[in-house]
Amino acid sequence: MRSVNKVILIGNLTRDPELKSTTGGQSIVTLGLATNRQWTTSGREKRSSAEFHECVAWAKLAEICKERLRKGMLVYVEGYLKTRSWDLEDGTRRFRTEIVLQDMIILEKRKNEGDDDYVPESGDNHAEHEMGGEETPQEAAGPSEATAAGTGEIAANIDDDNMF
Repeated sequence: MRSVNKVILIGNLTRDPELKSTTGGQSIVTLGLATNRQWTTSGREKRSSAEFHECVAWAKLAEICKERLRKGMLVYVEGYLKTRSWDLEDGTRRFRTEIVLQDMIILEKRKNEGDDDYVPESGDNHAEHEMGGEETPQEAAGPSEATAAGTGEIAANIDDDNMF
């Protein structure tokens, strides 16, 4: 029988990404993401709540997240849930469930350096070529989801099968 472990979120970063390296030299970044939910009660009162998510990205996606993301930015993330456990010195076992990112799309329109009023036009793809001329998976397959959304930002899609 098949199973599914997939998470898709659109939210705002709660802090700047924190980049670290494993002892083997693999890049890993952690970041916080907040999502909001709004609803109306039967008494027509508007309510809202926020959820906070811990996310982890590995390898090239980790480096892209560290370079491009900042606190407060709106991003689309896709990945899977992973629960880690560890024992404290007093013998207590701790658990933490995180979202391991496989895909990230920046939804914020970016500004050029020195031009606080600049917002890229729809279809302005110059940002897709800033990563040293590499062809992103989305460019190879056609227009990226980010370009389709009119942001002109790169969509980072990393295959996690080779990360561990």
